Amino acid sequence: MAMPAPENWLFHDSLSQLPAPQNPKIRLYNAEQLLSWEPVPPGNGTGPVVYHVQFKYTTSQWSDVNNNPEGVNCVKITTTECNFTKTNISKGFPMHFNVSLRVQAELEGRVSAWVTVPWFQHFRNVTIGPPENIWVTPGEGSLIIKLSPPFDIYDSTVAFQYYVHYWEKEKAGIQKVAGPFMTNSIVLSDLKPLTVYCLQVKAQLLWTMLNISRPGHLSSISCYETMADASTKLQQVILIAIGTFLLLSAMAGACLFLVLKYRGLVKYWFQSPPSIPVQIEEYLKDPAQPILDALDKDSSPTEDAWDSVSVVVFPEKE
Repeated sequence: MAMPAPENWLFHDSLSQLPAPQNPKIRLYNAEQLLSWEPVPPGNGTGPVVYHVQFKYTTSQWSDVNNNPEGVNCVKITTTECNFTKTNISKGFPMHFNVSLRVQAELEGRVSAWVTVPWFQHFRNVTIGPPENIWVTPGEGSLIIKLSPPFDIYDSTVAFQYYVHYWEKEKAGIQKVAGPFMTNSIVLSDLKPLTVYCLQVKAQLLWTMLNISRPGHLSSISCYETMADASTKLQQVILIAIGTFLLLSAMAGACLFLVLKYRGLVKYWFQSPPSIPVQIEEYLKDPAQPILDALDKDSSPTEDAWDSVSVVVFPEKE
C-alpha cells in the first residue's frame, strides 16, 4: 500500500486541526476575573465545539482549570467564557500573583492550537469602579459622606483612598477636589450654609509593595443642600424679629391713619343705637297691658315751682 507523500501529511493535518479561538481577553473589573473568547465554527462537524482552559503562575507549569486550586471547572465546556471570580466556592486567582491563561478548542477528536492571554496581576491591571453605597447627610455648612469600597481587599499591602469632586450647583464650572481620604467616612466642611452642592466620589487603589496606584471611575452626580450653621440661624432669628416688628409697626400706623382720616365714620359705626323705654318695650311684647296706667304709676307728682316776686312801689313824690 502506497504511503502518502510528506506534503500530503501536512495538508491532512491542516484539515484535521480546528481553527483556534479568536480574541481571547481577560476582564478584571473590581473583584471580577473573567476570560472570554469568540466561538469557533464547527465546520462539517456534527457535535458541539468544546473548550479547554489552562493556567500557570510565574514559575509553575500549565495546569488544567479543573476545580483545583481555583475551584473552577473550564475543561470540555461549551460556553465561550471561564469565570474565575471569587465566590463562596471559587477561590479565584490570588490578586498579587502573575497569572497566564490559554484556551484550546476541540471537536470530535480534532483540536486547535493553544491561544495564550498575556500574563496579568489583578492589582496591577484591574479597572476600579466607583465606590459603593454612597450616603450623604447634610450638616451645618458641611456634607457628611459615608461609602463602601468598590470591592473587598484581604491584603495588608493594598488599600483604597478616596477623592471627592464637588461644586456649587449654581457654579457648575468651578470644581474643587478634596482628598485623599483613607477612611470610609468623609466630612466636607467650610461650605456655605443653605447652598446646594453637587459631588462625585472616586476610589484609587494603592499597592504599596510595588508602589502601584490604579485610579478608579467617578460615581454618578448627586446634589444636596447644606443646613444653616449657628451664625446663620441667629441671623435668621434677628431678621425674623426685625421683620415682624416692622410689619406690626406698619399695621399700627396704617390703622391710626385710617382712624384719624375717617374719624366721623368710625364714631358713627361704634355709636350705640337709641333704646326705647322699658314700658313701651313691655307693651310691644304684651299689647293688652294698660300702658297709660303703668306710666301714671311710675310717674311721681312734682310740685310746681314758684318764684317769689316782690313789687316795690315808690311814691312819685319820693
